[in-house]
Amino acid sequence: MPLQLRSLVRPDATLELMLAEMAMPTPRASDEIVVRMEAAPVNPSDMGLLFAGADMAQAKQSGNAERPAITAPLSTAAMHAVAARVGKAMPVGNEGAGTVVAAGDAPEAQALVGKKVALIGGGMYAEYRAVSVKQCLVLPDGATGAQGASSFVNPLTALGMVETMRMEGHSALVHTVGASNLGQMLNRICLKDEVPLVSIVRKPAHVALLKEQGAKYVVDSSSSDFPSDLVDAIAETGATLAFDAIGGGQLASQILHAMETALLRQPGHMYSRYGTETHKQVYLYGSLSRAPVEITRSFGMAWGVGGWLVFPFLRRAGAEREQQLRQRVADELTTTFKSHYTQEITMTQALTLEMIERYSKMATGEKTLIRIAEG
Repeated sequence: MPLQLRSLVRPDATLELMLAEMAMPTPRASDEIVVRMEAAPVNPSDMGLLFAGADMAQAKQSGNAERPAITAPLSTAAMHAVAARVGKAMPVGNEGAGTVVAAGDAPEAQALVGKKVALIGGGMYAEYRAVSVKQCLVLPDGATGAQGASSFVNPLTALGMVETMRMEGHSALVHTVGASNLGQMLNRICLKDEVPLVSIVRKPAHVALLKEQGAKYVVDSSSSDFPSDLVDAIAETGATLAFDAIGGGQLASQILHAMETALLRQPGHMYSRYGTETHKQVYLYGSLSRAPVEITRSFGMAWGVGGWLVFPFLRRAGAEREQQLRQRVADELTTTFKSHYTQEITMTQALTLEMIERYSKMATGEKTLIRIAEG
């Protein structure tokens, strides 16, 4: 029987990761297809569901080479956070790609049989997956499953940031963790669309990497000159919107302060104790830091900090616009939206302590691909 990677939180405050047998899926509706999965990436959002906040430093491995299993303890706080999923073996993997092997009666489903598609919807770390055609993107001729595996989360997130900028009346962007796979992708989009982008990175090597890729405004948060460099870059671009993947600490506040300082440089500015009237916005879209968000109010009254996720954004943008964005991903799959993987592993290797230690680090620019089948 086909296998699927699942994450279970047991009532005894233990996480269990396993490869479970699943029934061979069949189309349950006329517009459903069955995909033989070939590849799926490990995204930070996948690891949140996979590890459920467990202490992976205390994880233990059991089972055998064909059916490895991992267990790890959860703290009382972690158990409270995942109380709704206790006792439920959750399938993992937001997105992936493979070949359509069966389809429902609808013409749009039948037309996909034999085609290679990317798909979204959870449960992608599996040998087979059934989804609606609406959850699929037909890959260009000649594209591999590995090339199409990351067609949704990073590409639509990066495109969504630019779309949000336009929808909310901003003209330039600030993005943290700029040297990540998503950050490099956003840089390529902004270069192509002529959108000014300020990329914040954490190492001099990351500055060099983005500069080599054509980025103009890259600032290093580890530099003693970071505060002034950030103000200079924002002043040159006019950025008043930022997307922050860190999600904790003082960075959001630093960005807002830099935006306000840059606005105060503009000719003809009149002093007001309420600050400038230009709205400055930082959206938190990740949680690489678990620290509280620290806001030191030094940027007037026209500002906001909020959360942002790609799929709620797409619902706001509407089905027609979402389809246009998806088509752009397909058209530029091997150029603008190309993903780089630092390692490829199997589903069984994903459940080994050695590999978990490697792919759970979420190091900037590193990304893991799970190879499920050839294709």
